[in-house]
Amino acid sequence: MVHSVPPRPTRQPLRHSSRSSRSSRSSRPSSPSSSRFRLLLASGAVCGALVAGTVIPFNPLLPAPQQARAADGGKVLTVAVSQSVDSLSPFLSQTLLGTTVHRLTYEYLTNYDPKDAHTIPGFATAWKPSADKLTWTFTIRDNSKWSDGRQATAEDAAWTFNKMMTDENAATANGSFTANFKKVTAPDPRTLVIELNKPQATMTALDVPIVPKHIWEKVGDFSKFNNDKTFPIVGNGPFVITDFKVDQYIKLKPNKTFWRGAPKFDELVLKYYKDGDAAVAALRKGEVSFVPNLTPAQAASLKATADIKVNDAPGRRFYALATNPGARSKDGETFGNGNRALLDPAVREALFRSVDRKTVVDKVFQGHAVEGQGYIPPRFGSYFWQPSPDQALTYDPAAAAAVLDRAGYKKNSSGKRVGKDGKPLDLRILCHATDPNDKAVGKYLQEWWGELGVGLEVECLDNVSDPWLAGDYDLAFDGWSVNPDPDYVLSIHTCDALPATPKDSGATDNFICDKTYDELYGRQLAEYDPARRAELVKQLESRLYDTGYMNVMAYPNAVEAYRTDQIKSITTMPEAAGNLWGQDGYWSWWSAVPADGGGSSDSSSSTGVVIGIGAVVVLVAALGVFVAMRRRSTAEDRE
Repeated sequence: MVHSVPPRPTRQPLRHSSRSSRSSRSSRPSSPSSSRFRLLLASGAVCGALVAGTVIPFNPLLPAPQQARAADGGKVLTVAVSQSVDSLSPFLSQTLLGTTVHRLTYEYLTNYDPKDAHTIPGFATAWKPSADKLTWTFTIRDNSKWSDGRQATAEDAAWTFNKMMTDENAATANGSFTANFKKVTAPDPRTLVIELNKPQATMTALDVPIVPKHIWEKVGDFSKFNNDKTFPIVGNGPFVITDFKVDQYIKLKPNKTFWRGAPKFDELVLKYYKDGDAAVAALRKGEVSFVPNLTPAQAASLKATADIKVNDAPGRRFYALATNPGARSKDGETFGNGNRALLDPAVREALFRSVDRKTVVDKVFQGHAVEGQGYIPPRFGSYFWQPSPDQALTYDPAAAAAVLDRAGYKKNSSGKRVGKDGKPLDLRILCHATDPNDKAVGKYLQEWWGELGVGLEVECLDNVSDPWLAGDYDLAFDGWSVNPDPDYVLSIHTCDALPATPKDSGATDNFICDKTYDELYGRQLAEYDPARRAELVKQLESRLYDTGYMNVMAYPNAVEAYRTDQIKSITTMPEAAGNLWGQDGYWSWWSAVPADGGGSSDSSSSTGVVIGIGAVVVLVAALGVFVAMRRRSTAEDRE
């Protein structure tokens, strides 16, 4: 039997997608127990940056860093997170934080090797396709147990996939993987058989959490069940979720029966920090072990700090502008209030020719990013695409102005572009309130587009999900993580990803529906030859680029830091120059080895130093410590 397929071209995880992102917003309404923030700026691998401000030096008079300990005295690995959990249901969650948690708590059929991301066994130990590639037989391991002691079997996998095939709400997060499934059966506890309607190249990269049938078959409405009321939550991954408080924390304990071996820390806590400076201060004090999404100023300051290691690696995310192409549903109904001027390709071209990507990389990310081109980051080897010289929308304000002139958008006496309806060309862009990159780039866009004669209102909101889902936006800051297999991030731009009706949920990122793109998407999905498939993926990227609804500005680095006096060793992905947060797999937190020293930390302490960017400095008289306030942390996006 075949234990793996040839390594996919070197690229990295997606949505914590299974979208490794599925790297965007959730597609369901928010609920009291599950804040559904549309985290449009990517991360897991995003590094934040505004304009570097004063970095306040560490005060040696503050208490020494302490190692957090669990109530039972065990060692705790605490990870600072800035993203709200969209749902603890693996059928609904699409954000990076949610999918990260599910990778820790549920097994997938296959996993990705941390060295180079090639496919390796997971819940399945082997797999074999039929000669026509329409039937895939997976051998399910016999040493995987659910955390409640029940044996995990092929029947659990078959039930998971069949539920997604028959209940559209259960297919909300990962439905693209099962849309081509014809029949799924489990003839015995160790055999899973999947029959396809046509060949599907993602069969060894099905990023779908397998759930316990005996628990989930009791669930009624999958669109409303967020799996956040009863703990511990039954799973078969390396960790078990033991507690959760909205926008406070997620607590996990090691799964002592995990087949690969239990994690070495006694508890993993994902602790919410709305303010990134507060998270960095907590890292300095030893209240947290790890902080992702550092700004350049924070990273520079922490590099000189004892017992803290900064990891700065090529990212697996992209940072983009998305334009509203006219929000619509599969039934043909349009909705939302997007500016119809953006339906004109000339307007989109002019706007994108007025974006200086080099300035975005140099001034906003301060060099901790690569200039954006195609849809998939350069870290993904053979899937990376670049526009040809005559195709590229390079920064050229004069050419942008000429495009608008030819399209009939003339400047009036006050220098404002006026549309064919006589109204000024004024646009809005959705910005996440806690993301400094959005705010900084928004100011540049106001300047660049203002010179073009186009007005721009930057709408920074805590919850960008609601207006996005309603189609009530003109442009938005967008970003996704990319998996070793890029299928998911490609699928979210197909017509099939649109919501069935304006009231329904959908997997679409930005309401794009283009028949040429769909035809190419179907061809790449059915292509098993790696080289031919990579070429089709590049054609898809070229088509997406030419439609002009998405403009990738940058590929941010993963800039993160951890305490070496708390974490002795930890695995990056890929192992050579890879990231820790937002991996495709559970390698970082599963592999983390506690350092020998450390005592109890006082989490109630408010003393410490906050690193600020463009911040207001306040004097804390009792300690004589200057604290730079108010630079809010980078928000993570979908997967």
